[in-house]
Order: sequence, then structure tokens, then C-alpha cells
Amino acid sequence: MNPPQRPIVAIRGLRKSFGEHTVLHGIDLDVQVSQVVVVIGPSGSGKSTLLRCCNGLETPDSGRVEICGHVLADAGRMLAEPALNQLREDAGMVFQSFNLFPHLSVIDNITVGPRKVRGTPRHEAQAQAMVLLEKVGLVAKAHAMPASLSGGQKQRVAIARALAMQPKVMLFDEPTSALDPELVGEVLQVMKLLASEGMTMLVVTHEMDFAREVADVVVVMDAGAIVESGPPQAIFTNPTQARTRDFLHAVLSRA
Repeated sequence: MNPPQRPIVAIRGLRKSFGEHTVLHGIDLDVQVSQVVVVIGPSGSGKSTLLRCCNGLETPDSGRVEICGHVLADAGRMLAEPALNQLREDAGMVFQSFNLFPHLSVIDNITVGPRKVRGTPRHEAQAQAMVLLEKVGLVAKAHAMPASLSGGQKQRVAIARALAMQPKVMLFDEPTSALDPELVGEVLQVMKLLASEGMTMLVVTHEMDFAREVADVVVVMDAGAIVESGPPQAIFTNPTQARTRDFLHAVLSRA
């Protein structure tokens, strides 16, 4: 019998406070290779802070975060440079607000990381960028400037930029929350494609249909704690916790 596979993301006892306000209360969470884990819950439940602790953007007060073989945080001690930079190559992150470089064209936004961080030759980085732009449906926008793009196009470029570093895990922090409703679908289609290709993904989102359709595991958070987790069918059709039922009723009744 094969030994159990080691999680690519392993979080144990994660705690984080801002001043006197405790945001995360001892989170335990695993993500396996090629798994899509979707974190849902009301605003202010700590979802984005959890994700930022997986990328080194927030320093946990205590607990342990191991991701892609790197011990990012342990008992309040953070991974030092340059190992932190290596982790951020292995764990790509897509934010709510795109964070594109406004002075660079689409293709330069995508190639700047591989060229500056990995020393990839320009022609090689550009060839790979065109492959990624085809994946996200934006080949025609390769030389456009970010200001000329719609929100959905900007987010698809941001996904391509993260993928250009060839990450082992993709972290998505509410990637559609800043988009007009008619643009949400184009971003979710790209994310569904990545999931179908086996990309490991940890996704914070309010898109319940995406969670139901794509997730392997749905994690429900409230007030800085995990209320329950399990397969989408169980969470959406037979949740065990009253807080989950109340949240889903409130969200789905507005859909």
C-alpha cells in the first residue's frame, strides 16, 4: 500500500490578530496536490487573511504554515529572504484588484517576472506569455495597455502573469469580487480550465456555483474559525452546522 500523500499546503493552529481583534482562531487546513479547495463564508470571517498567511503577506502570530515544501511560518517565525521569494514563485497569487503594472503592456506584465526573477531570455518569456494569453483568451491584447482593458480582461492577464512563474499552487483571493456581474463568467471559465488541468488551487470566493461545480473540498469559515468542511454536495445539500445553513440560505436566496 502506498503511503498517504503529503499535503502541498498544511496549516496547523494558525492564529492571527490585528491589535485586540483576533482574525484567525487556530486554523487547521490541508490542500492536496491537484485539489481545488474553495473557502466560503461571510465577509469579515478571516478568509482573505488566511490566504495572505499562505503567501507571506501576513505574519501569523502562532501556528505553522507549510506550503510547497517550504515552512513559511512556525511559532511566529517567518521564512527569511530569499527563500520567501522562492515560495512566492511556487505559490502564485491572484488578488481582487488585479495589481497589473499600468506602465507595462499586457505581454510585458506577464514576462517581467520570468525575466527579472528567473533570468528567462526575453524571446523565451514572450513565447511562453503568448501560450498563456491563448489559454486565457487574450492573444489579441498582447500589446495593449492595462488601462484599455475591461476588469475581466485585467483579471485574466493577472492569472496569466501568475502562471508565467510556473507555480505549484495558485491562491485566488476573491478574484471576481471587483468585477461587473457580466464579466465574472470569463474569469471563472479560466479558473475552471486550470482546475481541469490539475492545477492545485486554494480559492476564496463568494461564487457559490463555482464552489459547487469545481471544488473538491468546500471550507466554511465564520468569525475566524472553520465551521465545517467537506465535499460540495455535502456542504450545499446537507450541511451539519446551523451557521453553514444560515449562511447558505442568506447567500443563495439573493442569487
